Amino acid sequence: MPKIYQLYREQVIATDLETAWDFMSSPRNLDAITPDDLSFEIITEVPEVMYNGLLIEYRVGIPLLGKQTWLTELKHIRNNHSFVDEQRIGPYKVWYHYHEITPHAEGVRFVDRVNYVLPCGPFGRIAHGLYVKRKLNHIFDHRAKVAPKLLNR
Repeated sequence: MPKIYQLYREQVIATDLETAWDFMSSPRNLDAITPDDLSFEIITEVPEVMYNGLLIEYRVGIPLLGKQTWLTELKHIRNNHSFVDEQRIGPYKVWYHYHEITPHAEGVRFVDRVNYVLPCGPFGRIAHGLYVKRKLNHIFDHRAKVAPKLLNR
């Protein structure tokens, strides 16, 4: 049975719900919160606002493997509340990322909950310990730093 990993992040940002949702619902903004060292590139022409079933193709740099295609589907969209991006093709065997925003006394609470499975069985577990876990934390640490600058009222 493959190992299912989980990443959970929560952050409160001094902004309003409408500003938060407008930012989150624009697929183009993913580039603004992604670290430069990932060599992240959106390939698909994306609309201004996401919709259920939207497929987005990216290229992302992975050490030793080079640029990898990543195709995600946006789904389960609940306006001003939440959505899911689920990998269809990419470096993970499973990638299910739930995004949620809710009002908070100090602004808006952002929640990211990612469930993921790596390919290659025991080699995937080794890669997780040596690289993947640290890289995902780096990505979400970066988002925690830049998101307030982009969203503060």
